[in-house]
Amino acid sequence: MRSALERVRQKAKQGKEVRFTALLHHVYNIDTLREAYYQLNRQASAGVDDMTWPQYGEGIEAKLEDLSSRLKRGAYRAKLVRRVYIGKEDGSQRPLGVTALEDKLVQTAFVTVLNAIYEEEFVGFSYGFRPKRSQHMALDALCVGIERGKVSWVLDADIRGFFDSIEPEWLEKFIGHRIADQRIIRLVHKWLRAGVLEDGKRIRSDKGTPQGGSVSPLLANIYLHYVFDLWVHRWRRKHAQGDVIIVRYADDFIVGFQHRREAEQFLIALRERMARFGLELHPTKTRLLEFGRFAASNREQRGLGKPDTFNFLGFTHICGRSRKGRFRVERHTMAKRLRRKLKDIKLALKRRLHRPIPETGAWIQSVLRGHYRYYGVPFNRRALSQFRLEVTRLWSRSLSRRSQKAYINWPRMNRLMQRWMPSPRLPHPYPGLRFDATYSRQEPSA
Repeated sequence: MRSALERVRQKAKQGKEVRFTALLHHVYNIDTLREAYYQLNRQASAGVDDMTWPQYGEGIEAKLEDLSSRLKRGAYRAKLVRRVYIGKEDGSQRPLGVTALEDKLVQTAFVTVLNAIYEEEFVGFSYGFRPKRSQHMALDALCVGIERGKVSWVLDADIRGFFDSIEPEWLEKFIGHRIADQRIIRLVHKWLRAGVLEDGKRIRSDKGTPQGGSVSPLLANIYLHYVFDLWVHRWRRKHAQGDVIIVRYADDFIVGFQHRREAEQFLIALRERMARFGLELHPTKTRLLEFGRFAASNREQRGLGKPDTFNFLGFTHICGRSRKGRFRVERHTMAKRLRRKLKDIKLALKRRLHRPIPETGAWIQSVLRGHYRYYGVPFNRRALSQFRLEVTRLWSRSLSRRSQKAYINWPRMNRLMQRWMPSPRLPHPYPGLRFDATYSRQEPSA
């Protein structure tokens, strides 16, 4: 199967005009389906079929044979997606779709096959939900672009309700540019038209793709590849006279400009482009701000304050200076993310109030280490130390509430901290070092 996908990948490299007429047999291949099954999250919630990962694993070979046969005959039917809601940082609710296990399995196999094609198609500044790419690679590219380029203005853009606004007709047309196998198109059509189950009621959706499905990130990348990536690449070559940098992670993207006039022209053109394909930039979350190596001095000459900051992938980006006065982009943990994480920890400690101290300590240790792994970037040590201190206070208050005589003094709390609460560490190097090591030469479209 790997050699078959490698042949597909080599064919996709030959040119963007190449269209694939027979792909479904790669999806319903037993080996592909089996590998997709073992890639699924084993603790994921069950969908409308009430089927969990261990339950499906009982007699899995017979089930995979049946699923492969139904895919081959066209008898496969997508099930409803169970909708749940999770809280967002601004207090609103984000809808998530819990897909049936068999649908997730087929979607994972589908993504494996189509990634062989679209990884040769996608541009360099697209980082979201792609193999061998991560959030920190996008953050590194953004810092390097601002620090080494002639960036003075930054467009911080946000697409309102992107996953709920995708037009299925446009998406199927975009897929048809490379995929001529109509059976693949019909699979996508089935998933998009399956409908949603919410509070026991079936809701048909004419647009959008449910968040939470295995195929949703790939479909979103394909949609934005044609709506945004290719268009912005052409706009940069045709209209921009100064430097323009672009970094996109899923539906979040940052565009940096050398000249304000070009940034304003781009924003007008971008709104028109998005509207054409059923998308809309968020009116309050999309903003153009002065940011870059000359932003502080330019604003000081005009009698203005410090340069504005912007948020991207959980970090607040700030115009900073080294001890030698050299410009650098500093990244600090977003205040909203920090407050929300502490709130979640407080609630979790309340549920663990009477658990043994070693058990709770081991859990807190894993929480801190996970936090350091993501937010442990240069110039963010103070925020990590503050996070550790706040977690210490929350745990101390929780231990003092275990009984009327359970007061925890600070000498004992210090011993617990030394045992269970690791000190902040920065596992991530400076952005330029990792970016240069990852890309020995800069990609033309990066």
